[in-house]
Amino acid sequence: MPDKPIESPCTARHLNHVCIAVNDIEATLEFYKSTFGTSDAEIEDIEDQAVRAALVRVGGSQLEFIQPTDPEGGVAKFIERKGEGVHHICFEVENLQGTLDKLGESDIRLIDKAPREGLSGMIGFIHPRSTGGVLIELVDQDTARR
Repeated sequence: MPDKPIESPCTARHLNHVCIAVNDIEATLEFYKSTFGTSDAEIEDIEDQAVRAALVRVGGSQLEFIQPTDPEGGVAKFIERKGEGVHHICFEVENLQGTLDKLGESDIRLIDKAPREGLSGMIGFIHPRSTGGVLIELVDQDTARR
């Protein structure tokens, strides 16, 4: 008799975006526009994350660019340690709060135990210590910006 399928605590429905940490968001957006033909993007200040951020559509997904606004903030420290580059990936999920609860019950280390407002919608982060070093953002598919 076949084994019963294991129910996972989180089902990714769609790759919403890949986020890249940069020192100069305007220059980066111009590079992507002139090199890859991406459209203009609105830059938003996200004060609680100490970044300026923009989403750019690429096919069926998006790129998010974040520039630190506080030299003591997490993104500034990330760039200082690792240089500019991929910061996190973001998956769309159903029922974000329920997903965060299930992940927590599965001993997955979370940065956010409750959803909060982010550039791409209602979000929550999984700590990279639980994911092999990759910072993973989850966005509720009902609030996701596409």
